[in-house]
Amino acid sequence: MFGRIKKLLDRSLEILLTVVMAVLVLDVVWQVFTRFVLQKSSQWTEELATYLMIWVAMLGASVALYRGAHLGIDYFVGKLATRKRLYTEIVVFFLIGAFSLSVMLIGGIQLVLDFLDLGQPSPAMGIEMGYVYLALPISGFFLTIYSIELMIGKIIALVKHRPDGPHPGTEMTQAAD
Repeated sequence: MFGRIKKLLDRSLEILLTVVMAVLVLDVVWQVFTRFVLQKSSQWTEELATYLMIWVAMLGASVALYRGAHLGIDYFVGKLATRKRLYTEIVVFFLIGAFSLSVMLIGGIQLVLDFLDLGQPSPAMGIEMGYVYLALPISGFFLTIYSIELMIGKIIALVKHRPDGPHPGTEMTQAAD
């Protein structure tokens, strides 16, 4: 049951990111067209591109974390022994989850609610800024879920790892020899 919900959330996030990215590309193409072909730049395209970049960055960070493609300096961590590397990765995923939950999800919800209460419109498009900042708690939700899932996976790998015994699966190769 949880797996099906998780797959649905993953797929929804990827579809949302794809749609936002496609709209961003169309927006920038329209901006270039109006500026260089029509010689009159559209007023709202630059603002929309900025807001869409916020959404792409926030949602893209979530997808990148889950796929293991998130920006990280893992040169030194890769040099560590397996147990130390797993401990380090557990701490890193814990910190990512704690930050995502407290700052991005909880703080982001508060930010969105504050801006929706203010009713502040964007300068060129007139949309409420609370909707622009909605990318923060949505991304925080996914980052929290993914970091918890990845942290649990590392804990399971740490528990299953037996540094003084053979690694799982090596019994079969030794028996075959």
